[in-house]
Amino acid sequence: MVHYGDGEFVVMKPGRYVVCAVSGKRVLLEALRYWSPELQEAYAGPEEAVKRWQELPK
Repeated sequence: MVHYGDGEFVVMKPGRYVVCAVSGKRVLLEALRYWSPELQEAYAGPEEAVKRWQELPK
């Protein structure tokens, strides 16, 4: 379990990876660069992050 903050995340429960909320891909914690503090979800890369942002109600 991970808590996503602004510019950083905190590992709450030990693990090696998180699952991308858009693609379902595993993302190693040391490679995690994209997440949403508001939605508390991780993304595999910038494409997935933009896709989720575009899906949100305006």
